[in-house]
Amino acid sequence: MLCLKLSLVVIVILALTGSFWWAISISTSSRGHIFRGYRRLQEQLVSDLWDIGELSLGPSRLKEIEFCPEESENYIPCFNVSENLALGYSDGNEYDRQCGHGSRQSCLVLPPVNYKIPLRWPTGRDVIWVANVKITGQEVFSSGSFTKRMMMLEEEQISFRSASLMFDGVEDYSHQIAEMIGLRNESNFIQAGIRTILDIGCGYGSFGAHLFSKQLLTMCIANYESSGSQVQLTLERGLPAMIGSFNSKQLPYPSLSFDMLHCARCGIDWDEKDGIFLIEADRVLKPGGYFVWTSPLTNVHAFLRNKEMQKRWNFVRDFAENICWELISQQDETVVWKKTTKKSCYNSRKPGSGPSKCSKGQDVESPYYRSLQNCIGGTNSRRWVPIEERVTWPSRSNLNKNELALYGLHPEELNEDTAHYKTTVRNYWSLLSPLIFSDHPKRPGDEDPSPPHNMLRNVLDMNARYGGFNAALLEAGKSAWVMNVVPTSGPNYLPLILDRGYVGVLHNWCEAFPSYPRTYDMVHAEGLLSLETDQHHRCTMLDLFTEIDRLLRPEGWVIIHDTAPLIKKARALTVQLKWDARVVEVESNSDERLLICQKPFFKKQATS
Repeated sequence: MLCLKLSLVVIVILALTGSFWWAISISTSSRGHIFRGYRRLQEQLVSDLWDIGELSLGPSRLKEIEFCPEESENYIPCFNVSENLALGYSDGNEYDRQCGHGSRQSCLVLPPVNYKIPLRWPTGRDVIWVANVKITGQEVFSSGSFTKRMMMLEEEQISFRSASLMFDGVEDYSHQIAEMIGLRNESNFIQAGIRTILDIGCGYGSFGAHLFSKQLLTMCIANYESSGSQVQLTLERGLPAMIGSFNSKQLPYPSLSFDMLHCARCGIDWDEKDGIFLIEADRVLKPGGYFVWTSPLTNVHAFLRNKEMQKRWNFVRDFAENICWELISQQDETVVWKKTTKKSCYNSRKPGSGPSKCSKGQDVESPYYRSLQNCIGGTNSRRWVPIEERVTWPSRSNLNKNELALYGLHPEELNEDTAHYKTTVRNYWSLLSPLIFSDHPKRPGDEDPSPPHNMLRNVLDMNARYGGFNAALLEAGKSAWVMNVVPTSGPNYLPLILDRGYVGVLHNWCEAFPSYPRTYDMVHAEGLLSLETDQHHRCTMLDLFTEIDRLLRPEGWVIIHDTAPLIKKARALTVQLKWDARVVEVESNSDERLLICQKPFFKKQATS
């Protein structure tokens, strides 16, 4: 016991000495800004070490959560195909999201046995560790779609580099789409009003990866797959993706959300169920937006020899015309339609020639996994603005007074939010940089690369409000993209976030997020604990934190900003989660606190 106490004293001295030398080495301008917060971090460090000493004197007051069995390393609650089949779901509905009370696991999901920290961008966008994902060699090479072709490097990596034929195909393909729209190349997409793209059945994200360098943001959605998942591999590359299905429910996006929808052999039969999938695609597409479809079904030479293919193509072509899409170009297997910019088009159709417009009661702007509707949505929205009439990116993120009025906001509210998050991002980096850019933590069994080996590719903002954190990261020059989540329990500004040129989704945090484990480098939540506590939900704070742990990659960061009592409760839970955690005061005489955590990299074997 005496040795333990002496060890704690030595740790305290070393920590304070190291932090002192770091504090005097930073620039004078930064020193004044962060010294106060960092001093409180030192004080909290002493307090935390004292707590460790207290815990060591007796039985643990908080039981650590156990690790899940090894077969759960890719576990996603709400997506259990075998259970759904047993419940009678079929016709593709077994792959749908079904969230019941027993859909959560009260354990921590371990990474695969040979998991490695993802490579930093831009390399990590093109090369991933094969052990980090669940995929077989047959799945790697079995797909005929160029968006899925990959090249194995040695035995440990999968490469999507430009040296591969696949990437050249994507580059040429993107160029072809731009020309079909009437543009010189894909670099001109932004000039045409295109910033956000929904890539349906995205292969492994190569289309979005290529466009990312052109300042275009592509959200990949695909069905749940237990192995060889399009979504999992896209996320492992650090690119935007989530599980989403057209089978029976509307997507959790507002109407009029995306500038372009893209489907390259995406596996959706658009001619089925009387065109209801095309109606949903139309709902989330902005006025004047583009629908790009690449499929053998559109190949004129092929369907001249196949009457069934010709029949199916004729249905899609005629249905698209009946929902006021203009076919602007067709080359080889690719067709591009443009959605009408005029609501009057729907009234000028021949009676009975297409689905009717949704009534105001049916036309819910932000549905949450509601059943698919057989009527044209979005026509009652005040946000019906053609993409050509919107300010192009990046000016698009700064909405004017008239535009903000569509969301019931005043410029002062957005300006205050913007100023707040500029300061917030600056403070976060001041606190995190000494840790991110140090040689801590050591990775078990690995040689550390040169710092910084803690990179930030993506952020999950669990309570995004107006998208201010996203805006501040971009303005600060961070290359990370943000998944802006708007909780169903609070005010819904998701339409504003998407109209600013960001990506996001509506979500109930008492349910599991539709993503694979180890998805995000950082999780941010400001005011979420207060919001969920006020709602008196059926889920506990521990449920929420266990889900955060599932979504966070090893060595990833969690930043929670909330009231002192809630942060105190949250701090206690981090012991159960095995996170490294510190509490920092936001400013003097404030009841708010920051909880900054890092998830350790555990290589312990799971036990059944």
